[in-house]
Amino acid sequence: MALRDVLLSIAQTPHRLRRRALVTWTPAQELNEVRDRSGARMKRRLEWYDLVGLGVGGMLGAGVFVTTGKVARDTAGPAVFASYVIAGVSALLSSFCYAEFAVRVPVAGGAFSYLRVTFGEFVGFFGGANILMEYVLSNAAVARSFTDYLASTFGVTEPNAWRIIVAGIAEGYNALDVPAVALIVLITVCLCYSTKESSMLNMVLTVFHLLFFAFIIVAGLWNGSARNLVRPHGLAPYGVRGILDGAAIVYFSYIGYDSASTMAEEIRDPARALPVGIAGSVLVVSALYCLMSVALCVMLPYTEITETAPFSSAFREKVGWRWASSVVGAGASLGIVASLLVAMLGQARYLCVIARARLVPSWLAKVHPSTGTPMNATIFLGFCTASLALFTELQIVFEMISIGTLLVFYLVANALIYHRYVKVGVNRPLHVLLFLLVLTLSSLGFSLSRKIDGWCRWGMALFGAISIAITTIFHCTARQDIAGPPSEWSVPLMPWPAAASVFLNVFLITTLKMRSYLRFSIWSFVIIVFYVCYGVHSTYSAEENDINAMIHHSNLDIS
Repeated sequence: MALRDVLLSIAQTPHRLRRRALVTWTPAQELNEVRDRSGARMKRRLEWYDLVGLGVGGMLGAGVFVTTGKVARDTAGPAVFASYVIAGVSALLSSFCYAEFAVRVPVAGGAFSYLRVTFGEFVGFFGGANILMEYVLSNAAVARSFTDYLASTFGVTEPNAWRIIVAGIAEGYNALDVPAVALIVLITVCLCYSTKESSMLNMVLTVFHLLFFAFIIVAGLWNGSARNLVRPHGLAPYGVRGILDGAAIVYFSYIGYDSASTMAEEIRDPARALPVGIAGSVLVVSALYCLMSVALCVMLPYTEITETAPFSSAFREKVGWRWASSVVGAGASLGIVASLLVAMLGQARYLCVIARARLVPSWLAKVHPSTGTPMNATIFLGFCTASLALFTELQIVFEMISIGTLLVFYLVANALIYHRYVKVGVNRPLHVLLFLLVLTLSSLGFSLSRKIDGWCRWGMALFGAISIAITTIFHCTARQDIAGPPSEWSVPLMPWPAAASVFLNVFLITTLKMRSYLRFSIWSFVIIVFYVCYGVHSTYSAEENDINAMIHHSNLDIS
């Protein structure tokens, strides 16, 4: 590109932003015109049970082994199971929103596609980039925990025994994790080969992992004591605030169910399989997470729980079952492999669809004609994940993952309400946007009231009442049927589930620490700069080329 063209593009940036930032695509365009940009299409080979297995496998194991010990010891105490209940309710409500969107827009873009068809290109890209950040960081963190549990399988208790410590690199980045990198490379190769075979491998791993979960729950409850739940400082030593703060952190454990929505292009019957796979897997995993956390806390007092491989440590040090410690290490390693398999499956499809929209280089959108997989996106993100897993410690990414996830789920819940009650050209969206704004502000007021002494209870009661009142008024006055006929499956009792999802996501976001907001602000700035400097110009130029091509073909037809 000539320097003159570059300078002209820079000068036209404000104009191009006005043209592109709020442009939306219809579901039909996403399903046909946009999907065709990948060349070959992904193969529809998955059934509903594949989706359930992918949803359960994607969540089961990753977070509960990585976050439970830390949250129980430092944040919520033995009441960590209550943190999982709150996070599970929020995840279930969000999963309903995802399920309806996935049925309406059955493409591989997940939240990116749902936000783009509703709020426009910029919001879609912002949400999609955050989801990608969350996937890459969480996968890197989970891969590093794989090394801890694999080492415990062989009786190794030193946290960094299987890592290479390099002097001269900053603390937190100096423990090189070669086994984690090797695992990511192996999974990347598997995902490039075939989606169906990857799903079958996940199904086998998930079945073994469910049996392993049952062993931990039964053995932990059998060998534990209920007295450990209330000693040394009671069931909730950090109070209600600790339980709520813990819920925001353990939300990391529910990352994975949205991966199921990215498989919509590869499912034979999306309308039937997607609601079952997405919402059903959240219910199953929530129950197992609660039982697992209780089993850990009855085995030993929360003050003695270790941060690294807590379940293996509990069996080895307190129960005296060294053989069980090895079984736990092996089972956890197996679950982490399944979780990584599904998460990396989903992240590649997110990037593939973002590339279809021309917001990142289009070569990332290509689907391999023989395997039917987005090979370029899979390899690129596998390299990014492996690079982070090699250097970065778990604690550096935990809370940043949660805030990105919660924000995207908040946006999807808003998008579902807007999509359900607004039809462009038929009714004005002002009343819907006003409802969403007031709901967000009242949810924020409720959450901030909890942090202020003195008027905390009055503020929570006031803003909680406002949230319920405005949702009731909107439910009674809004004309839902004006937005068109319902899809084959839709969220019941709207707008209550989506409004509750908005409320809970806002509430959980406000429980995170300031450091997570600072890191998230930096990432958001990077997203905006990338969109302004590359994304908006790429899509604008592509739009002009498409228009010129249409004019050219019209002239040929006339002549």
